Amino acid sequence: MDFDVKDLALADDGLRRIEWAEKDMPVLRKAIRERFLKEKPLKGIKIGACLHVTTETANLMRTLKEGGAEVFLCASNPLSTQDDVAAALVRIYEIPVFAVKGEDKDRYYSHIKAVLSKEPQITMDDGADLISTLHKERPFFYKGRYWWNGGDHHWSCKIEGYGR
Repeated sequence: MDFDVKDLALADDGLRRIEWAEKDMPVLRKAIRERFLKEKPLKGIKIGACLHVTTETANLMRTLKEGGAEVFLCASNPLSTQDDVAAALVRIYEIPVFAVKGEDKDRYYSHIKAVLSKEPQITMDDGADLISTLHKERPFFYKGRYWWNGGDHHWSCKIEGYGR
């Protein structure tokens, strides 16, 4: 499994924090994850996410994976990355993460490109760096793909007929 995190030895601390945060996420934990475990509605889908690497995001990524998705995560803001959480996602939950707190611009964009190299069918992006890189470097890849962009306005869109 490809990944780039600060230190996998931080995983146990990250696990404790992920489990603690999960207690305050009952809908995700009970209703959605339990249903996803049974039904696997995302089976065969690749999801590329560029989000804050936090305990809350970790629980979302776990849920998507439980739903059958193949999930890849990079940081939308290197200053908010929780290195212990990133390590736990990789070592314990086997979710590829490309994020290191305080990473420089070159490493940040290499992480975005690492997620895009997995050719996700759905993207989740808080800040639009993943989407803008996709538009600039992979315009042929649009047709039939979905993306989600966060920030002040949440919206989703399916792109039809773009690219070649």
